Amino acid sequence: MSKSPLKILFLASEADPFVKVGGLGDVAGSLPYALRALEKAPPDVRLVIPFHSVIHTEKMDLQRVAVFTIPRQGGDVPAQVFQTEMRGLPVYLVSGGPISNSQKVYDLDPRMDSEKYVFFSLAALELARKLGWRPDIVHANDWHTSVSLYALHRMQADPFWAGVKTVFSVHNLCYMGAGSEVALSAYGLPPVDDESLPWWGKHVPLPLGLWAADKIVAVSPSYAEEIQTPEYGCGLEGFLQQRRGRVSGIVNGIDYASWDPSQDSALPATFTPETLSARGEIKTTLQTQFGLDVDASIPLLAMVTRMDQQKGVDIALEALRMLTDQSWQAILLGTGNPDIEATARRLESDFPQRVAAVIRYDAKLSRQIYGGADMLLMPSRYEPCGLAQMIAMRYGSLPVARATGGLRDTIADSRTGFLFTDSSAAVMAATLRRALAAFGNREAWQAIQKAAMAENFSWEQSALQYAALYRSL
Repeated sequence: MSKSPLKILFLASEADPFVKVGGLGDVAGSLPYALRALEKAPPDVRLVIPFHSVIHTEKMDLQRVAVFTIPRQGGDVPAQVFQTEMRGLPVYLVSGGPISNSQKVYDLDPRMDSEKYVFFSLAALELARKLGWRPDIVHANDWHTSVSLYALHRMQADPFWAGVKTVFSVHNLCYMGAGSEVALSAYGLPPVDDESLPWWGKHVPLPLGLWAADKIVAVSPSYAEEIQTPEYGCGLEGFLQQRRGRVSGIVNGIDYASWDPSQDSALPATFTPETLSARGEIKTTLQTQFGLDVDASIPLLAMVTRMDQQKGVDIALEALRMLTDQSWQAILLGTGNPDIEATARRLESDFPQRVAAVIRYDAKLSRQIYGGADMLLMPSRYEPCGLAQMIAMRYGSLPVARATGGLRDTIADSRTGFLFTDSSAAVMAATLRRALAAFGNREAWQAIQKAAMAENFSWEQSALQYAALYRSL
């Protein structure tokens, strides 16, 4: 007689295709489906997200499945939950109170965000009870849903929740949900009474989730190590060192159906590892579009990124200025910090035949850059996982990246890309010189491209590791 599948209640603040602001949307939109699609012992995963006002419902088959209230100081807060499906995955959308009153997925006002996500975390747990669907594991993601784990820990005497295990995925440790103490108190959640947490973290959602979780999963093995150090631990490194037996890392995946250079309609030409020469047509299109010299022998470098300090764009811009004795071109796509945008524009102004600074978000162009650029620059100061390097490798664009977080775990230096350690322009420039020299050997370069394209970053690989983690609880 076969065992019944593990039941996983998967909570996230966003999930593609319903709503996507950042990388968490990719994860929550792909991992639950990949888990259910596993051939061997697939878990019964149910996804719960807030019913944000920006979610379009025209093409959804929505059914209201639960109506209840969440106790709050000053008056109970009503909640409604609607169910739909995504490729066979049950998806629940929680509405009511602070979720319905908010016009954004993430508000700049921490009081509004904390009210919304504390309510959501409690409502997601109450939903399981109302449905009579007792999960084996509750899997929360980042601070927005971490309160569910703390609340569940406080409900272990409740027969419905007794013995339910918890997993907490950390996508970015430094976003903690500070300013939530009023909302936590209003919903009946006092500060944790445990000296192992820093005093300032006893009423902050992310530390509470870390404290309550049976397993803590960083989004790469290297990031799991880094968050236990003062440089990356955001003040929680001591606590995480105490919890090191619960901490592990699993690299995120990419959607191989969506990111497929052999079928990508955004590309002027499609290609496979056996038809790499077709990339030349895409490169020519990019060179022509941005007024660069049309010459296949000139290495085309690119950045597709948010322009901020974390991504190290300033490091790359300075490194490029150190390489004016070399032959190269660069396309810089992204938006962000106005000062960094201005620095990118100055580089373009100083080297108009070499550099195109494209200060905008452009999904189609980003695909063309992955398909036509020779190298993708990722000098991140920290990078919990990173998706761009995996997409670039799938498309034959070799990453030149700082060896941090997921970049270190997914790129093999000189085999599938090029890595450097220090976050300095001089060190990056030296690594770029090495990469530019490698580009000069066409046969060796294509061998690296093919090795990069052969890497398996599918969500199935991540799902297998998460399924094993679930079974270990």
